[in-house]
Amino acid sequence: MELRDIEIFLALAEELHFGRTAQRLHVTQARVSQAIKKQERRIGAALFDRDNRNVALTPIGRQLFEDLQPMYRGLREGIERAVRTAQGMAGTLRLGMVGHNPQDLRPLFDAFKARRPACDLQIRSVDFGDPFGTLRRGEIDVALIWLPVDEPDLTVGPVVYTEPVVLALSPAHPLAGRESVSLEDLADHTVMGGARPAYWREALVPTHTPSGRPIPVGPHVSHFMEMIPVIAGGEAMSPVHLHAARYMTRSDIAYVPIHDAPLSRWALVWRTAVETDLIRALARTAEDVAPGLRR
Repeated sequence: MELRDIEIFLALAEELHFGRTAQRLHVTQARVSQAIKKQERRIGAALFDRDNRNVALTPIGRQLFEDLQPMYRGLREGIERAVRTAQGMAGTLRLGMVGHNPQDLRPLFDAFKARRPACDLQIRSVDFGDPFGTLRRGEIDVALIWLPVDEPDLTVGPVVYTEPVVLALSPAHPLAGRESVSLEDLADHTVMGGARPAYWREALVPTHTPSGRPIPVGPHVSHFMEMIPVIAGGEAMSPVHLHAARYMTRSDIAYVPIHDAPLSRWALVWRTAVETDLIRALARTAEDVAPGLRR
């Protein structure tokens, strides 16, 4: 039995009228009648009782309708899901985050989910020791990374939010008791290394103060959990983003504002060669939601 003949049978079983069925399916009444007769010959029994006034299902027709309808609905739903996936409306979008503040991005995630309910948005952690590697290896589809990002194969999308920079250090450190510090103060103490590339690291942890004094660089680490023992032990300190003070609250780490550090800007970044509709949809959502996220 061809799919079109099944569609005609199911439509007639619902409409119980040859004219309405033909109109619904955009075919002629003769085509409807031909399809039903063909099915009845194949089955060997009448599927409909019909006269000049009425059309009704026979018991065999009712049984066939009840058997075919759920299977046909499942087939249509499967095709529609495939079409949505092909159009980028469904599927999985993996977002990598260098920061540890996904809860701050909840308005963005909720807005995107409302626009693309069929998309599974998955959050992944990205180490600042290799911020672009997961993108280039295809382990994530898009990343939320602080700027600047100047990579020829990557597209920088909208700025999602901005936030201040603070200094993470041991509570026993000489600077820990201050209300705020200056970037000039960093030249007198050792700071953490590890983020790369160099230009990207220097946007957060400069190599020189504004007056040109060199800033000593200590141990290199690749993610925040590696920083904790180095900072807590007083071996080095590090500028970090303000959200760390909220999400990484610890008794062995103090946070002091850096009053002359520029605000950090966080943006969506993805591989230009594999830009998809889902990535563009997330970027458009970020443009709409971002004003409410900036600090």
